Order: sequence, then C-alpha cells, then structure tokens
Amino acid sequence: MSSPPSPPPVRQRRATRATRARILDAALRELGRNPDSSLGDIAEVAGVARRTVYTHFAGRAALVAGLAEDAAEAIRLAVAVASTPGDGPTAALARFVLTLWPVGDSYRTLIGLARQDLGPERVSELLSPARETVAGVLAEGQRRGVFHTAVPPGPLSIAIEAHLLALLGTVHSGIWTDDGTAAATAALIAAGADDSTAAATVRRLHGTRQLRPPHRTHSPHWAHRAEATATQGDGVRSE
Repeated sequence: MSSPPSPPPVRQRRATRATRARILDAALRELGRNPDSSLGDIAEVAGVARRTVYTHFAGRAALVAGLAEDAAEAIRLAVAVASTPGDGPTAALARFVLTLWPVGDSYRTLIGLARQDLGPERVSELLSPARETVAGVLAEGQRRGVFHTAVPPGPLSIAIEAHLLALLGTVHSGIWTDDGTAAATAALIAAGADDSTAAATVRRLHGTRQLRPPHRTHSPHWAHRAEATATQGDGVRSE
C-alpha cells in the first residue's frame, strides 16, 4: 500500500498563495477598468500564464467568487472595528468608514461584478453584515439623540452606503482624492452629527492608530490593506 503524498513545502505553499493574491489583485484592476475583461487579459496583467489562472480558478465565476470571499473578510474586519468597546455611535460609524475606505474601490467594483456574475442574492449576503452593523450604529445614535430620526436606521444605512459608493466612484474616475477622512466626515453629517463633532471625531480617529483588529492566521490580499490602514482610536469615549 502506497503512502499518502506529502504536503507541499512551506515555501511552495507561500508561493501559491502569493500567486493567487497577485491574480486577484490583477482581476480587480482589470475588471474595474473593463468588466468584460477575459481571464487571458487578467493573466497578462498579473504577469502569469493563462493556465496559471485556471490552476487557481476554474473560470470567471470562480474568480469573482474568490473576490467575494475577500470582500466578505474585509467587511468582517470593518464590522469588528466598528464594534470597538467604549465607542459611541459617531466613533463607531467613523471607524467603519475609515476601515473600509482603503479597499472601497475594490468593494465598489466587486458589487457591480457580483450582480453580473453571482446574482443579487449573493450581493445581499455579502453586504448584509455591513448594512446590519451600520443600521445598528445608526439606531443607537438616534436613541441617544446624536443622529437625526427623519429616516429609519435601515433605509438610512442604505442611503449612506449609496452616498459612499458615489464618492468612491469620483475617486476612481479621478475627479476627487480622499484618504477616507472627508468621506467619513460626510457619512457622519449625513447621519445627523453636527459638522464640528463629525470633523473632530474623524480627526481624532485618523490621527491615532492604537487599536488592532482581531487576530487571523492570514489576511486576504486587499482585506489586509484595510487591516494595515485601519484608523484607530485613542481610547477616549466618543458619542
């Protein structure tokens, strides 16, 4: 009886993960430029042979599914950061936007691709943790009187999401540049925070980087960008 095959060496596994990440990064860039790009186009951008893409992904649907998995991890990170103990609603909402912003253009591109390649149910599944978290933050802010109550939390969460996606679109097209601070400030104002409170909250969070996200054995390629650039609070309780 033959022995089971030995697992690949650590170096080989790392190289395989690195190649997969490079393909996904190239896919986001190329599909963001042209949603109809082929796997051959993506392989060329990634600097790998087309057969290498097929080694990691059976086809376009599998590739987009891989992007969706990374998006889910980035959203999970943002949800975890937004749930930081001691934060009030304004800080929680600001943290969420600031954490997701570094991967936001990838997130925006993926939403469009997912509708085409994965269907609306998958998009809803992907976005529901973020929407539920933001709706919860908004509900708490309304309860405390720091956010307006003109619109219920659920619809207001979707409206703020659309607002942020529109801002991301202007960054993608080169009309505007932002490191997330202006977008986070705008989100707070849209929720009902006054201008000075919104600006001060974002400035405080953006100026300090003490919080660390939950431990993971590894981070997806662009979810890791959210981890690396997540703006962190200074421990001061904020409403």
